[in-house]
Amino acid sequence: MYDGVPKTCPCDVMLATGHVIAASETPLATVAVAVAVRKGAPKPDISSPEAVKKTLLAAKSIAYPNAAGGAAAGVSFDETLKKLGIAEQMQPKIKPAQGGAGAMAMAAKGEVEIGLTFMSEMGDPGIDIVGPLPKEISPPTVLVGFVSTHAKDPAAAKALLDYLSSPEAAAVYKAQGMQPGR
Repeated sequence: MYDGVPKTCPCDVMLATGHVIAASETPLATVAVAVAVRKGAPKPDISSPEAVKKTLLAAKSIAYPNAAGGAAAGVSFDETLKKLGIAEQMQPKIKPAQGGAGAMAMAAKGEVEIGLTFMSEMGDPGIDIVGPLPKEISPPTVLVGFVSTHAKDPAAAKALLDYLSSPEAAAVYKAQGMQPGR
């Protein structure tokens, strides 16, 4: 089910802790890293890995959540830059942001030419969403839920996971720019 780049699935790491019940693994949603620009600015071509590479190299500045602070979108985009072979070239253009909202605020204010974060974090009215990065260079992040081995009421925890993976919850995920896990 996990289609990311790392050889060790984050789910495997969770399972290895012994703090979650393996049989309760429930895919909730996936969310892609996407590109945004200031409202009204020209939308760059991100239709292919080569187009993304060209767009990024041509950009004067970009912002995305700071991976050093543990931001998942930042960690994912750092991997994308490595896959494209331009991580070092891009360093002078990168303005690390405090979270996805911070990256979008920087793009909205024109402080950077391009903002990147999870699609679900692109709510700033001052931006235009260009779209998600191609899956070949930026696989969507998979959000998975588990019941804790420490749950006081495992049946209630399982019921919550069932709801979070239900058609009702799917509508909320879609409204937030995510794809339902089921």
